[in-house]
Amino acid sequence: QEARQGRRRSHVLLPTLGPRGRHYACGSCASFTNILVTFPIQKVLFRQQLHGVRATDALRQLRQEGLRNLYRGLLPPLLQKSTTLALMFGLYEDLSRLLSRHAGGPELLTCGTAAVLAGAAEAVFTPFERVQTLLQDHRHHGRFNNTFHTFRTLVRDYGARECYRGLVPILLRNGPSNALFFGLRGPIKRQLPDARTRAAHLTRLQSQVGGDFLSSRQALLTIWRERGGKVTHLFRGAHLNYHRSILSWGIINATYELLLKLM
Repeated sequence: QEARQGRRRSHVLLPTLGPRGRHYACGSCASFTNILVTFPIQKVLFRQQLHGVRATDALRQLRQEGLRNLYRGLLPPLLQKSTTLALMFGLYEDLSRLLSRHAGGPELLTCGTAAVLAGAAEAVFTPFERVQTLLQDHRHHGRFNNTFHTFRTLVRDYGARECYRGLVPILLRNGPSNALFFGLRGPIKRQLPDARTRAAHLTRLQSQVGGDFLSSRQALLTIWRERGGKVTHLFRGAHLNYHRSILSWGIINATYELLLKLM
């Protein structure tokens, strides 16, 4: 009886969305929670990847800019990730069901294909990640005021194509990382995972405004030269990213599973 009352109360707080809508809503709320908690860590990581500095130097930069700018650039990832994780979880469930019903084949293949396709769909929201990168880069603090001003400036001065700078690396990242995320999600519910990461050359591509569109290879070679040709310097921020990824994985999955039960 207590369990029934608990479910009844949860349905009052979280209205039933149907079996399909639940996955989209839970994914969005899980992402929202994760971004709020981990955004300062992501900002330190961003500075390491963009400038090739140590974590202590990145923290010093943020201290100098003050608490007022700590959450500068928060809105784009909130909008982007809340939407893309809704798509990631929701489309994965829908596509997995669709592929297993009509295409057949091994479960590993159908689920992997569904994860890659869901990742490709997420790339539609690349402009939000692009704006986030520009707002977090202190070199653009005097040029871009907020999310909407940045969007308006990019489209007005450079065209809509500028908002999709860095699209190819995002596509290459989203598909495999989604396949890894969902492939390991079940087995590692009782263990800590190695979660989704970001590439430094993507950060470099998206921090540029105007000019020629560099390929991923050109951006990587540029970073290689700027970092003195040292492989270890290409992976600045990897240690912090690893810990942030573990924290994010835990927050996303715990929130998602909790909300899924409540709905």
